[in-house]
Amino acid sequence: MRYLTEIIKEDFLSRIISISKKRKNQLYLVGGFLRDSVIDRRREKLDLDFAVDKDAIGLAREFARQTKSGFVVLDKEHGCARVIYKDCTLDFTDFRGKDLKDDLLHRDFTINTLALKLPAGKDLKKSLIDYHGALDDLKKGLIKITSHKSFEEDYLRILRVFSLSAIFKFQIEKKTMSLAKKSKDKLLDVAGERMRDELFKILDTSETTKYIKLLDETRILSRIIPQIELMRSIKQGPYHHLDVWEHSLETLRQLEILFIELKQDKELNSYLDEKIGGERKRRQLIKLVCILHDIGKPKALEVKEGKTRFHGHERIGRDIADAISERLKLSTKEKFAIDTMIFWHLRPGYLADNKNVTERAKFRYFRDAGSEALSILLLSISDQRATRGPLASLESRRKHEKVAFELIKEYFRRQKEKKFVRLINGDDLIKKLKLAPSPLFKNILQEIEESQAEGKVKTKQQALDLAKKIAGKGNKK
Repeated sequence: MRYLTEIIKEDFLSRIISISKKRKNQLYLVGGFLRDSVIDRRREKLDLDFAVDKDAIGLAREFARQTKSGFVVLDKEHGCARVIYKDCTLDFTDFRGKDLKDDLLHRDFTINTLALKLPAGKDLKKSLIDYHGALDDLKKGLIKITSHKSFEEDYLRILRVFSLSAIFKFQIEKKTMSLAKKSKDKLLDVAGERMRDELFKILDTSETTKYIKLLDETRILSRIIPQIELMRSIKQGPYHHLDVWEHSLETLRQLEILFIELKQDKELNSYLDEKIGGERKRRQLIKLVCILHDIGKPKALEVKEGKTRFHGHERIGRDIADAISERLKLSTKEKFAIDTMIFWHLRPGYLADNKNVTERAKFRYFRDAGSEALSILLLSISDQRATRGPLASLESRRKHEKVAFELIKEYFRRQKEKKFVRLINGDDLIKKLKLAPSPLFKNILQEIEESQAEGKVKTKQQALDLAKKIAGKGNKK
C-alpha cells in the first residue's frame, strides 16, 4: 500500500478533492491503481480512475482549467472525460448505476472493483471499500468476472481476461473461462485497435507463448487473427517435425528462450526495447512475427515428385501480414518492420549455407534488411531451433547460429561506423557518363555499392569506370 500512501499526499489529488467538495460531489478512487497498490505493483506511468456521483465531465474540465492540463470528453452519454496532467492519465466517470456499489458491479473483473472514498481516512487499508470480493480474489490470484453480464457490456473483456492473467500470472476462474469461450465470436465486432492493445500486453510478458497457446486452444486467437486457421495441419518437409502452425508456436517459444539467454546484453536489449509504434516495442513485434513468419506457406504449398515445397511463401506472407497489420491498426513503421522481417526471414539461412560469408553478401543483407537486420537474425535463430525434423542436423544448426551471432556483432559494429557514402550517384551517371535515366541506374549503383563494400572500388574514378562497363553490358542486352 506504499504506492497509494505516496499518491494520496500529491498536491494534484488535493486539488481534485477541493474541487469536488465545492461542487458537492461524491468522489471515489477506483479500479486498477488500487488493485496494483494492494499487490505492490508499480507502473511506469500513473493512471488513475475516479468514480463521481454526477457531472464527472464538469469536474474534470474544471481541474484541467485550473492546472492548464489536456482535457478530452471520452463519452458524453455516459459522463466520461480524461485529463492528461503532466505524465499522469486521469479518467473521471459518472456512476454507472444508482450508487457506488451498483457502479462497481459494472466493472469487468472482481479484482478491479476496489474503491476508496476521497478524502481518505488515515488507515488506507481499512478505508478500502470492497463490495465484490476483490481483496479475496487478489489473495487467491484469480481473474473472475464481476457479473454474468460483464462480457455483454464490453466484449473486449473476453481478451482482457487473458492479458490480465498474463500480466499478473493469475488463474482464470472456470466459469469465466467457459463464458469467454462461448462468447468468442463477439470479438469479431470489437475495434481492431482495442484488440491490438490487449494482444500487445500479452506480447510484453515473459510467458507470451503460454498465453498465445491458451488463446489458440480456446479458438479466441483466430477471432483476432483469422488467417492463422489456414496454417493448421499443413505438413512440411523432412527438415521439420511440426506442421506450419505448431512450428510457428515453437518458434515463438524458442525466441522467448533466446531472449533469456541474451538478457545481459545491454546493447541488444536497448534495440529490442525501442518503441516502434506508440508504447509498443520492437521485441513485441518480433514475437508477433514468430507466429506470422510462415503464414504464406498454405497458399505457396506445392507437392512435386513427393517433395513438399513452399516457394515464394515469404512474399505471400508479407502480403497477408499487411491485412493483419491493417486489422490491428498498427502504425506505418510497425507495418514496414513486420513486412521486412517476414520477407527476409530466410536470408540468414541462405548465408549460413555458403562456405564463407563474403563482404558483398554481408553488405547486401544489411542494406536489404535495414533497421530490422537484427530482428531477422533473432527470428532466424529461433526459426532454426524450432526445426528438428529427421534431415535437420546438429552441425547445420551450429553453423547457422555461428553465422547469425557473428552478424549480430557485425550489426552493432556497423552502427558505430561512419555512414556508408556512395562514391557516385544518379547525377554522376547523367553528367559524367551522359547516360539517359533508366531502370538500369538502380543496377549500376547497387553493383558499385557492393564493389565499394568489398574494397574493390575505392575512388570516384574507379566507380565511374565500373559504371561505364556495366552500362555497356546493359545496352548490349
